[in-house]
Amino acid sequence: MTIVAQRVGAAFFWYASVGLLVACLSGCMVGPNYKRPKVDMPTAYRGLTLEEASKSESAALADEKWWEVFQDKELQGLIRTALSNNFDVRIAASRVLQAQAQLGIARADQYPSLNGGANIVSIRNPAVGPIPAYSLTNGELTASATWNLDFWGRYRRATEEARANLLTSDWARQQVVATLVASVATSYFQLCELDLALEISKNALASRKESLELTTQLTEHGIDTMLDQRQAEELVYTAAAQIPDLERQIAQQENAISLLLGNNPGAVPRGLKLTEQPHAPEVPAGLPSTLLERRPDIRQAEENLVAANAHIGVARAAYFPQITLTGSAGFQSSALGNLFSGPTGLWNLSGGLTQPIFERGRLKNNVRLAEAQQQEALLTYQQTIKGAFRDVSNALVAYHKNREFLIEQERLTASAKDAARLSEMRFKAGATDYLEVLTNETNYFSDELALAQAQFNKVQALVQLYQALGGGWQQ
Repeated sequence: MTIVAQRVGAAFFWYASVGLLVACLSGCMVGPNYKRPKVDMPTAYRGLTLEEASKSESAALADEKWWEVFQDKELQGLIRTALSNNFDVRIAASRVLQAQAQLGIARADQYPSLNGGANIVSIRNPAVGPIPAYSLTNGELTASATWNLDFWGRYRRATEEARANLLTSDWARQQVVATLVASVATSYFQLCELDLALEISKNALASRKESLELTTQLTEHGIDTMLDQRQAEELVYTAAAQIPDLERQIAQQENAISLLLGNNPGAVPRGLKLTEQPHAPEVPAGLPSTLLERRPDIRQAEENLVAANAHIGVARAAYFPQITLTGSAGFQSSALGNLFSGPTGLWNLSGGLTQPIFERGRLKNNVRLAEAQQQEALLTYQQTIKGAFRDVSNALVAYHKNREFLIEQERLTASAKDAARLSEMRFKAGATDYLEVLTNETNYFSDELALAQAQFNKVQALVQLYQALGGGWQQ
């Protein structure tokens, strides 16, 4: 028992010394530590008005949750359904789970692995000639441990890389969420625009049918010519031809929205009309510097850069020796009753060192590959930032110019409506032929449809601006 105690004490001292050495070297990690690259960013977004630029430090539109921006209850319900059922979101979530598992695997390499085992052997032989009968029972209970010491930070860098990959997957999921919210909103507003165009076409058809009936009666009494009647029919058929085409587009748009919702093709409920959709009169853009924190694609690109930076350390650590400690301890006895008593203890300790000597350029090229991948990730990160500024600028310009266009289109449509009314009055009074009515009615109908498109363009620009500023993924 004294010998066993001495051996156990020596083993404890040896392990304690190794542990102290590991603690002293735990801060030694080869490879560069990550620092966020400097970014050349504008002081204000291009496309802001002077008044908006003066208020750029106020809260941005992207700070609001998506249900605060899109206040139509039916649209909110569609977005919630999509976030629960959409296949892209669910696929992205499963990738996050995969990255979590990969991080657990990488982190486990930093720690010792411990295994236990038990073995029982029983032998009985009968007497053979002069050899007497004998029986033997041997029991063994052991535990073994193996530890690859992380002197150079290889496993810690690998864990850092896996952690960055996890964040990359999570930001990719957030980007999918933001894109989905914007896609559902845009598709819903497009559907509302088609509904409005269909309503305009049906109203125009009903009005033109009444005009055709009147023109037909006047023609039959010889007051109007057959040319007038044919021109009135032309107006009716023009409006009638729009209806089935719009109904086709509505059905296909509903099918597209159903796919976003993760449903089979079907009808989509409507809430407010396109002209009734509420939105704030002012859309603050915020400071450009905050875009780096809000845009999921920028955060995803940065985490890719972090992972590539950490991988350089993994590649460089392969130049240095790998130190492995292996130990086992247990009990062995020919009598199971004495397995844990008496001098039955056993143990062994070993240490190994492996140093690469000749790899024919493998290690050097692994480092070169890691550095080139890091450079690619850096350029992608910078490109993503520039693209984000472009998206915001384009969205701001589109939002302001679409609002201006809508105002002018409303004036044009009002003038066209009045011109159509006056030409109808002149025709009934016999002051002009039906060609004037045909021309003005056609112009008014086209302007009404263009006004519906302009109203859609305005709300679509709002959706694009909200997404460009990094909104939509906050839950």
